Amino acid sequence: MKKFIVLYMASPGDFDEMMKNTTPEMRKTFMDAWMNWMDANEASIVDGGAPLGKTKRVDSKGVSDTTNGVGGYSMVQADSADEAAKMFGKDHPHLQMPGAWIEIIEIMPM
Repeated sequence: MKKFIVLYMASPGDFDEMMKNTTPEMRKTFMDAWMNWMDANEASIVDGGAPLGKTKRVDSKGVSDTTNGVGGYSMVQADSADEAAKMFGKDHPHLQMPGAWIEIIEIMPM
């Protein structure tokens, strides 16, 4: 089976807006949906992942703060990218957040 990095994406503004406008009860419902999705796909999940924090950019000029749309990651396994993508249908909990999308990237063998 092939392995894939899954990136949970949203603009930083959309994520901040969601956090500002949700109650603790709403966040619990959201996390429960995540746990249910993970349980249903347990056989394909290599690493359940985690939320990601602030970003540093390193280039030939040094280190600086930057932003990106990556809110979290997971790692899954499947026979193909299309098969991996099927796990993340329109009912995936992350896609319930306004402006959210998911990117699936194959990890190439070395």
